[in-house]
Amino acid sequence: MVFALVLVTQGAAAQNCNPDRVVITGDFGTAQFSVDVADDDASRAQGLMHVENMPLSRGMLFVYDTPQRMAFWMRNTLIELDMLFVDGTGEIRHIHARAQPLDETVISGGPEELSAVLEINGGLAARLGIDVGDRLQHPAFADGADGQGCAKIAE
Repeated sequence: MVFALVLVTQGAAAQNCNPDRVVITGDFGTAQFSVDVADDDASRAQGLMHVENMPLSRGMLFVYDTPQRMAFWMRNTLIELDMLFVDGTGEIRHIHARAQPLDETVISGGPEELSAVLEINGGLAARLGIDVGDRLQHPAFADGADGQGCAKIAE
């Protein structure tokens, strides 16, 4: 049961806003992931390379200091991933589903400048109903569109 692992109530999600956790809200409800944050060149370059498996409730959040066009590949990545490309307010702008292990094809976040990418297990975004326009809560998006960041779940 995937949903039991990652779905939480809105009240619990608001209390759990910390650097180790991402909360996603949308029409599907709310999902929560424990994350490793890659926020410097070395950790972003390493990413999830050589990881053989990842629990359904985990992910990696790549955070950038300034918005930019983003492109990734799966070199030395052993697990299938969904890549959720996110703007500076925490809004999901593009989802690349089921990136294939070891594939060196460039995966682009599109033409716009973005601030973060959340990687979760491949196929999980569709299974949970996560979609473009849904919102991530994390301290990296504290100045989001609602002006409250982690203090309030986007509705």
